[in-house]
Amino acid sequence: MSPESDKNIAQEPVVQIENVDVYYGTHKAVAGVNIDIPKNNAVAFIGPSGCGKSTILRCINRMNDLVASARVQGRITFKGKDIYAKGVDPVGLRSRIGMVFQKANPFPKSIYENIAWGARLNGYQGNMDDLVEDSLRKAAVWDEVKDKLKQSGLALSGGQQQRLCIARTIAIKPDVILMDEPCSALDPISTLKVEESIHELKRDYTIVIVTHNMQQASRVSDLTAFFNARSVEGGGGKLGYLVEYDKTENIFQNPAEEATQQYVSGRFG
Repeated sequence: MSPESDKNIAQEPVVQIENVDVYYGTHKAVAGVNIDIPKNNAVAFIGPSGCGKSTILRCINRMNDLVASARVQGRITFKGKDIYAKGVDPVGLRSRIGMVFQKANPFPKSIYENIAWGARLNGYQGNMDDLVEDSLRKAAVWDEVKDKLKQSGLALSGGQQQRLCIARTIAIKPDVILMDEPCSALDPISTLKVEESIHELKRDYTIVIVTHNMQQASRVSDLTAFFNARSVEGGGGKLGYLVEYDKTENIFQNPAEEATQQYVSGRFG
């Protein structure tokens, strides 16, 4: 990232990724990533398969801890505190940095309980009916489910299930919401509704989304990070790295790197 690009990125980062390398066993999967994620922005991670987008995303709330062979070097801070420091509780961290996965995974409970259950676990003491409604509204699904709250979340369509999962994440009052290709299994109409909810959510939350959809990245994000990968000599797999990070309009209209230009214009490789 050039100094000029850095000037374009808003201040007050809520998450800072500094010189991060990620290993799986002895294999270095991602190298030297530096990204500041500003508050109340939507940041898109784009790039070809195997370039480390999802790997870095999962480092932000320590989901990679669940992979026995994974190891993170460097520093990632959330509100100025090192999230990998000794004594940091990963479960508590995930209540502040929520995650929406590629495949919708509602609980086998009612729509209401999908929202209320996690809030109760996190000690929510307010009016639960109001929390459920507010969360579903912010996820742009309230009008479709308000008369079905006692029905199973599993009975909803795929797009509705994904927005229910977004609402479930909102209900625990995180500061950051990570989304790992949340629309990859959805139809265009459902995708549009999720994108609309992202626009609403960044008023109150910081969003980081991994997507293979260039149009989606350009529509929903304020900043975009382009990752690439190169083959490791000796058949050692691929090494992912950050090529460029800048305002989304610059990445798509006037990127600093030729590789970025090739990728966003469809001429990659």
